[in-house]
Amino acid sequence: MSEVRVRRVYEDPADDDGTRVLVDRLWPRGLAKATADLDEWCKEIAPSAELRTWYHHDPDRFAEFGRRYRTELTTPERAAAMTHLRELAHDGVLTLLTATKKAEVSEAAVLADLLRSSA
Repeated sequence: MSEVRVRRVYEDPADDDGTRVLVDRLWPRGLAKATADLDEWCKEIAPSAELRTWYHHDPDRFAEFGRRYRTELTTPERAAAMTHLRELAHDGVLTLLTATKKAEVSEAAVLADLLRSSA
């Protein structure tokens, strides 16, 4: 298994980012699609609107958010997207991108943890 990273989509890309995948459901504010430096937008993997609204990026809710999100990842659409991300991670460095200010408590962090643990 290769390295899985988490970064904010607004940061300048690193030369060794590998495949860069945006994992947010909504397109990041202020970022032009024409100039976005990413390989894919995998919005199917994003948490539901209900879960995202409940969580509201409150660090105190991150553990519960992660538990609920892992449950959501078992739905057929998200499971297929997760399989795709596993394949990308297997092929080389995978950088999961998110627009959230605190990437370490985001869906990208949960996904990265799952991808790393499925090595």
